[in-house]
Amino acid sequence: MHEEELINSILNGERLGFTRLMEKYQPNVFRIAIGFVHSRDDADEITQDVFVKVYQSLSAFNGKSAFSTWLYRITVNTSINYIRKRKRTYFWENLTELLHVASKERTAEGRLNEQSDAEVIRTAINALPEKQRTAFVLSKYEELPQKEVAAIMHITEGAVEQLIHRARNNLKKNLENKLEQA
Repeated sequence: MHEEELINSILNGERLGFTRLMEKYQPNVFRIAIGFVHSRDDADEITQDVFVKVYQSLSAFNGKSAFSTWLYRITVNTSINYIRKRKRTYFWENLTELLHVASKERTAEGRLNEQSDAEVIRTAINALPEKQRTAFVLSKYEELPQKEVAAIMHITEGAVEQLIHRARNNLKKNLENKLEQA
């Protein structure tokens, strides 16, 4: 079933269609959300919120852009609003859990160093301006092409390229400053 047919079936009350839609896009929505909050529980909550919003507003989808672009825009906005609402720092909270399974053979000192590194990285990413952070997360976590990031953010591809470039430079600068202070 094509995406347009699937959306029409949902709008006509077919619940199975929405289940199919969720199954198709849930991993992508989750990856974007975790790119913002870096907590599995928070990303799960955001993912649920996104699909509730999609269900409630699917009739407003006009088809002028790809469905995925519309969905990712909802995901970005929901993630940003979630962070603002909670007023806590979420980036890379569980970095070691996300990157690899903790090894029993690692020393306590090694685990402490990893936690310290994760905190430094989280702080550097949190210091990015919102637009840079959004472009960075969409391009690095979801690995979206610049054209799609531009559509999601309602900016030009050149602006996306600049935001990503600035985000990398700011991260590099912030991390270098942290290393110098250590």
